[in-house]
Amino acid sequence: MTINDQHYIDLINKGDTNAFAKLVDRYKDLVYTLTLRMLKNREEAEEVSQDTFIKVYKSINQYKGESKFSTWIYRIAYNRSLDRLKKNRKYFNNVAIDEFTEHQVKTIDNALSKLEDEERNHAIQKCIALLSSDDAFLLTLYYFEDQNLDEISKVIGLTINNVKVKLFRSRKKLATIMMAHLEPEIIEHYGRERN
Repeated sequence: MTINDQHYIDLINKGDTNAFAKLVDRYKDLVYTLTLRMLKNREEAEEVSQDTFIKVYKSINQYKGESKFSTWIYRIAYNRSLDRLKKNRKYFNNVAIDEFTEHQVKTIDNALSKLEDEERNHAIQKCIALLSSDDAFLLTLYYFEDQNLDEISKVIGLTINNVKVKLFRSRKKLATIMMAHLEPEIIEHYGRERN
């Protein structure tokens, strides 16, 4: 948690409602991205993002600083998105997984790390959008928010070992999608280079 976050939290707890707008500005884009990854619908993602910040505002006095403030907000966004999914009873496609070895998954990671940042981010975002809600949310935290396993486990409420398993499976699914959607020459070229 940054000092700025705590500064605004203290102001909010003292009744300064304007301070909350600063936190919303800081986290609104990410919360929207995470909810969109799970819900796959812009209007619902906007509603759940608003619900997330309402919940944050109402319960900010319960935030104890045991994890980063961003992790706490992601957890609320995740839970709100799950609630919406359950409410709407939507079922999303599961990606068929070819039998990928751990080495092949690492090869895909190596290929991604060698692409230009902008190209890599665009390629990953495009492929992540095709994943199920949980997988998309998890990989967004992992690739775009650089959340570590401990932080992710706090967000989604699983043990670190379970997060490792889910992350590995999500990356396998992403690798399957990437093999189908990225230029074969890129995969082949970067797949040959090993660390």
